[in-house]
Amino acid sequence: MQPVSPEEFEALVRQAVDELPPELAAHFSNVAVVCEHENDDDPELLGLYEGVPLTERGQYSGALPDRISLYRIPLCLMAEDLDHLVEEVQVTVVHEFAHHVGIDDDRLHALGWD
Repeated sequence: MQPVSPEEFEALVRQAVDELPPELAAHFSNVAVVCEHENDDDPELLGLYEGVPLTERGQYSGALPDRISLYRIPLCLMAEDLDHLVEEVQVTVVHEFAHHVGIDDDRLHALGWD
């Protein structure tokens, strides 16, 4: 599908964050969620977590927030329609927040979130 506007995409991301499973949302700590057009290094990347997962934090005071980026163009281009885009944004948000709490790709796959 054609990419939605940046404003519409941000609204979809906000909705997905608001609907995070409670077991993930309870651990939302020192992380910023940003919407970007695409990743410069990998234009097909849907989302990216950058930071130190909660499971690996020791002395962690005064650190800048972790960052979760959601990429509008590749998510839109892979979606068949708006309903599919909403679903893919939700899956990508859960996937990246799972990395924030220390869940790796293998475990996400086992849980059906890939």
